[in-house]
Amino acid sequence: MNTDNLLLTEDMLARYYDLNKLKKEIEAEMNQLKVSFHTHMDKYTGPNKKGEFIEGDYKLLRQIRKTERFKEKDTVEKLEQLQMDDLIQIVKKPDDGKVKAAIELGLLAEEDLEECLAISYSQAISVRKI
Repeated sequence: MNTDNLLLTEDMLARYYDLNKLKKEIEAEMNQLKVSFHTHMDKYTGPNKKGEFIEGDYKLLRQIRKTERFKEKDTVEKLEQLQMDDLIQIVKKPDDGKVKAAIELGLLAEEDLEECLAISYSQAISVRKI
């Protein structure tokens, strides 16, 4: 993208500000409606049940996604009690706090881990009215 001819105007900033404000209002209203829809569906189809509701030209569909995960601490303890250690995964990962402390104390040179450091950036835009 050629930024040489890029011009930011007060109108553009004002439009972004207004749209962002409107977006937040819309999201809040949609969230309120979703709560009403889920309450209705819980009452008529049951909690955590899929269903549909038709009113006029509109159809409301509720889908339910079920996710199951083992609670790590409890599962590991139970597997150890059952002597099923082969089912326990041992994960080696660096302790960021300890590594940084070792660098600060001079026990480890920052350059030693330079190629191991992953740096990521994220961008955010904020426009405020002053």
